[in-house]
Amino acid sequence: MKNKNKKNNFLKNFFDIRSIRILLLGFSAGLPILLVFSTLSVWLVKAGVSRSTVTIFSWAGFAYAFKFIWTPLVDNLKLPFFNKLGHRKSWLLLSQIMIMLSILFTSLTDPSQTLVLTAVGVSLIAFSSATQDIVIDAYRIESAPQNLQGALSSMYIAGYRIAMLVAGAGSLWLASYLGAEIYDVRVWQIVYNTMAALMLIGVITVIFSPEPNIKRNPIKKTGHQFGFVIAFALAIFVFILIYSSLDNPFSRKEPIENFLFAFVRLFLCFLGSGIATYFLAQFKFFPKKSAHDVYAKPILEFVSRYGNVAVAILLLIGLYRIADVVMGVMANIFYLEKGFNISEIATYSKFFGVFATIFGGFIGGYSAIRYGTIKALFVGGVIAAASNLLFSWLALSEASIKLLILVITADNISSGFAGAAFVVYLSALTSIKFTATQYALFSSIMLFLPKLLAGYAGSIVDLMGYSNFYIYTALLGLPVLILIFWIGKIAPIKD
Repeated sequence: MKNKNKKNNFLKNFFDIRSIRILLLGFSAGLPILLVFSTLSVWLVKAGVSRSTVTIFSWAGFAYAFKFIWTPLVDNLKLPFFNKLGHRKSWLLLSQIMIMLSILFTSLTDPSQTLVLTAVGVSLIAFSSATQDIVIDAYRIESAPQNLQGALSSMYIAGYRIAMLVAGAGSLWLASYLGAEIYDVRVWQIVYNTMAALMLIGVITVIFSPEPNIKRNPIKKTGHQFGFVIAFALAIFVFILIYSSLDNPFSRKEPIENFLFAFVRLFLCFLGSGIATYFLAQFKFFPKKSAHDVYAKPILEFVSRYGNVAVAILLLIGLYRIADVVMGVMANIFYLEKGFNISEIATYSKFFGVFATIFGGFIGGYSAIRYGTIKALFVGGVIAAASNLLFSWLALSEASIKLLILVITADNISSGFAGAAFVVYLSALTSIKFTATQYALFSSIMLFLPKLLAGYAGSIVDLMGYSNFYIYTALLGLPVLILIFWIGKIAPIKD
């Protein structure tokens, strides 16, 4: 009887107004991401950009991996405009306007002629979208109790995937209808302008949504706010300066050497930014206590709750989606090189695939509530890694629409299941005192290593071929299962 009531409550939660609101905000979050990754990769391939360069464009996704850097600013700085909307809503509205303007800027570029400007536009979309994600994640956790988070995570993923349906299948269908098989930059301008207009759904949702009733102590003094903003800008400048000054000595070597160099280069960039920020603090450019409260307190609170297990939990977060992300960056390139056309990719991968992901998301959210978050995480890790083996099978087989549908359906169901279970897990780890900062830190860790590896996916395929590449991505998921099993024993989540 208890389990039956739990099931009925879970289903009822989907019709809660808070769930509907998160569905629409999920749409707003999911719309820009394919304009940075999947849809962009088709545009770049059609523009004649090489495979290895296309996958390097996935590094625009580092904005999602590094968002923890500016999350404390979003969490603590009060905007001088939109202030009547409330703290979360004002940041949401600003980020959505930034996304629209960035998409419009990108639409004015031509990667066949101005690849650098396209990269700038895509980076701006990713930065604005990552900022929006920070606020939506915090808004979702703050607007409902833990017993609603399973339904909210499922609805968020549903909205997210519906947006990916629009930005994926919809944009490719539109491009195909306008004649994208033969490259014409005007086709892609129309596609991206249409996506910018659809961001109005998120804007309207924010305007008519309530501000979460959460007490917070934002940085109120204008001088302190200005100091933090300048320090952040300087840290970014130092990061870019160091990154651009270090040339890769392994540019013609194996992908593993390139990967290790990229890892070291990023470490030095973060170190340089940290030193620059430290000196600003020493010269009292901003108050040390405020910096401690903004950056250190959320991390120290998490470590104090989980003690020695905290490192293992962070390692699990950093590895959980690695099989999905590294494989996913090559998907559209693989489909095109396998011989499938844009219309087929739109229909079977971006349309039917999205519904499979939504279905998997509902099952994952329900399983986390019904059977426990750790068990759902483990099952999600197994099926996400195993589904990559199906792509290896597809790579060795003749091009077949039926086989494509089978592989895509299995992959998207597993991805949706794992994604929903993981969102519930991250939400449970987050303290309501530091919602945005902690959740952004978790999701940043989740994306950092996968995105770093994904940038070399094209080079890895060049080295070992598609079939072995997909087997390799499946094997990346094995350490995750060991971590889940161990953490489930020593640090179980209270569901």
